[in-house]
Amino acid sequence: MNTEPETGEIRRPLRGWRVLVPRGGPWGDQVAALLRTEGAIPVIAPLVNFAPTTEVAELDTALADLASGAFDWITLTSATTVDVLYAYRAVIPATTRVAAVGETTAAALTAVGYRVDLVPDEDDSAAGLAEQIIDLETESRRVLALRSEVAKPVLTRRLIEAGHDVRSVVAYRTVGVPVTERIAADVASGRINAVLVTSGSVAEQVGEQFPDLPETTLVAAIGPRTARDARKLGLRVDVVAAETNVPALLVAISGQPVPETGDVPR
Repeated sequence: MNTEPETGEIRRPLRGWRVLVPRGGPWGDQVAALLRTEGAIPVIAPLVNFAPTTEVAELDTALADLASGAFDWITLTSATTVDVLYAYRAVIPATTRVAAVGETTAAALTAVGYRVDLVPDEDDSAAGLAEQIIDLETESRRVLALRSEVAKPVLTRRLIEAGHDVRSVVAYRTVGVPVTERIAADVASGRINAVLVTSGSVAEQVGEQFPDLPETTLVAAIGPRTARDARKLGLRVDVVAAETNVPALLVAISGQPVPETGDVPR
């Protein structure tokens, strides 16, 4: 617990910040709770959600096989994939190891009660996750790779090239979620002091839904890869977390000047 050395009061480094949390559900609630602990006012405004896959039968079969213990590994390359597992109440047996592409996906898994067995040490990408599994597994393993409709099958290709038996299944389609008029007005007026950008799809929605984002609104990316994706989309990025997780993202924000407009929420 951080305390001020002279007063003994709890130090809240984000006091005065109003922060937009771009995802809802258990992950969004968890991030909001962390923001409140740091003194910030969280504004949960989901910008993306998942739509049903066009390969429903394949997904249903894959999740049934997963529950029966047909796979040695399941790989998840986004927090949205976790949303799909949770929505389907998917069962991951103890014999199946769970690999998450980065800390954001890992946090989403733990937030809904799933365990995480592997997160890449350094390269938090699909390629990095594939290499980590390849290094660990010297024999052929059965892998269920869940992905979005637009994701490139980098992980699947690398694992197959290394001799693993991979079933790649499209779990969802990513769709944008329009924010309410009130949220849009708060962002446009600068009332929102910071926007968390936690994925390329979130960055895309920030750019589309907030085209006139005030210069005073801090755009905070959860890691270098997300920052690169955001900049490719033309989105300004002000701060980047040193590590790909929410606590590091909040540390990055806390290093910025406290906003002058931290008025009491309506």
